[in-house]
Amino acid sequence: MKLYPFQHTFSRTRRGLLKSVFATALISVSLTACNETELLNPTPLTSLADLEAFKNPDRILAQVNGLYASVKSGQFLGGRYLVYIDVRGEEFLNVTNNGVTALGAWNHTQNSLSNEPTNLWNAAYLAINRMNLFLAGLDANPSVIDAALANQYRAEARFLRALTYLQMVQLYAQPFTKDNGASPGLPLRLKAEVGTGNNDLARSTVAQVYAQVLEDLNFAEQNLPATYASATLNTTRAHKNTAIALKTRVYLNMGRWADVVTEANKIVSAAAPFRAASGVAHQLQANVASVFASPYTTAESIFSMPMSSNDLPGTQNGLGSYYLAVIGIGDFSLNPAGIIGNAAFASTDARRGFVRNDFTSDQGRNRLTKFPTGPQHTDWVPVIRYAEVLLNLAEAKARLTPGAVDEQGLALLNAVRGRSNPAGVYTAAGLGTGTALANAILLERRIELLGEGFRSNDLLRTNQPLPAKGTIQAVPATASVYIWPIPQTELNVNKAAVQNP
Repeated sequence: MKLYPFQHTFSRTRRGLLKSVFATALISVSLTACNETELLNPTPLTSLADLEAFKNPDRILAQVNGLYASVKSGQFLGGRYLVYIDVRGEEFLNVTNNGVTALGAWNHTQNSLSNEPTNLWNAAYLAINRMNLFLAGLDANPSVIDAALANQYRAEARFLRALTYLQMVQLYAQPFTKDNGASPGLPLRLKAEVGTGNNDLARSTVAQVYAQVLEDLNFAEQNLPATYASATLNTTRAHKNTAIALKTRVYLNMGRWADVVTEANKIVSAAAPFRAASGVAHQLQANVASVFASPYTTAESIFSMPMSSNDLPGTQNGLGSYYLAVIGIGDFSLNPAGIIGNAAFASTDARRGFVRNDFTSDQGRNRLTKFPTGPQHTDWVPVIRYAEVLLNLAEAKARLTPGAVDEQGLALLNAVRGRSNPAGVYTAAGLGTGTALANAILLERRIELLGEGFRSNDLLRTNQPLPAKGTIQAVPATASVYIWPIPQTELNVNKAAVQNP
């Protein structure tokens, strides 16, 4: 198994490589948040000794931006995580049979030695340790910046840690809703590691991982700024509404519907047109296509991973390279038996503009064009959109009243659906029950969030099988491949961890 320099296993870094994390890993990928040009075109700083990393405010800020860059790794949220989650579902068909570009994720043949679960695990835990190292260093140097700014930076680090653990626990552990989080979750590493002394760490339960995610997000909400000075920073750095929005996703995964409502009500008005009343004024855009076009900083984009020609996700990591053959290999086409073949996705729906089969070299297949730039993949990667928050709230409202159609839940669904398909909005009489409303919302998520890394996670949180597609059979919730294995590289050095059954 070939590992590129930034993909070395977390276990190897725990054997000593992390001693220079302050000096190189965080600093060298840092972005200057106070200058948008530098944010998109980062200039590496010179290598610093550990004792110098917290010497002045600029160096601390550089490390904060380095944390975002770590999560933005092409092996993680900069590309591949979204691809893996989507192709595990039924919306895409593999075209190239290329073993290094999500084929195993698509056909459910991953094992503990496979590159994809190993590399993703490594990228995520390396990012987590960088966050922990930063938090420890900030605590050890309390007089360099004022307390309020220090807490903001802590909040940003903890938001990113929460996001990382949330994404990982959905893939490597059983759904919370299966047994109220009693299944084995992840090794919950919250301490900065620079050696091998704490290698052995048992897996916390899924419930314990979610509890830590919520603890981090609650701290983040209290200490993050309400807004930044520009739309770019409001899209690429965490603020209060970012933490709130992510909490709606967390509670949705846990089936805690009332808590979804409580959190969403902080940033969603009671009636249409839905809008955040405080902090960043999030709202849907009139045309969904504008969300995926430069400058990628609309009020609908709550949190995104920025890319530029000088800061790319890396070879075979960019979303466009997976989905659009004319700007890359194009490993996956849209499944005609998936959502694009569903009658709910009308031919007049504006989102059909993201589905094309008119390319000269590839007219036989439908392709997803949400991420069209290439051959350099500079499309920003959407992580949280306001449309998701509205659908999260709509589903929670529907689940709370299964026997009747919740008026606000219906309005929220129609706000998202009606933007692109005004003729296709639902009526209370047509749906009849809250259960039918919830099913319509799940269907709408498949249309609205197509290619954005939600489909298989939605299937798992609702305890549904991974559907059949092409020649691949359905995967029941009881199958071992329903979730990903813990990588063997972790088990080799962490004797307290156990493999998924």
